[in-house]
Amino acid sequence: QVQLAESGGGLVQPAGSLRLSCVVSGFDFSGSAMRWFRQTPTKLRELVASINAGGDYTYVEDFARGRFTISRDNGKGTLYLQMNDLLPEDTGVYFCNAASRSSVWGQGTQVTVSS
Repeated sequence: QVQLAESGGGLVQPAGSLRLSCVVSGFDFSGSAMRWFRQTPTKLRELVASINAGGDYTYVEDFARGRFTISRDNGKGTLYLQMNDLLPEDTGVYFCNAASRSSVWGQGTQVTVSS
């Protein structure tokens, strides 16, 4: 059974940082590209960043470029999202997703950026 477990969210002040983690099980993590999505109060679920299976190619959406970094540890079966210089509009629920199991979603982790 494919499982995705996001963690690391919380309440942070503007310009603060958070590191999200996603522990996966039930499929070949090291063989799948992975993505982070978010769902904000004003938008449908949107892509934040993606990383290939080997971890040597990453893509970050314009709104996050220069602030967010996606990475992975295939040995630990874990995906990360380092978020720096957070803005109030980054508030939302963040989800990880596997390209090879795109219909499967975890519960997400809530990120709230507020002073």
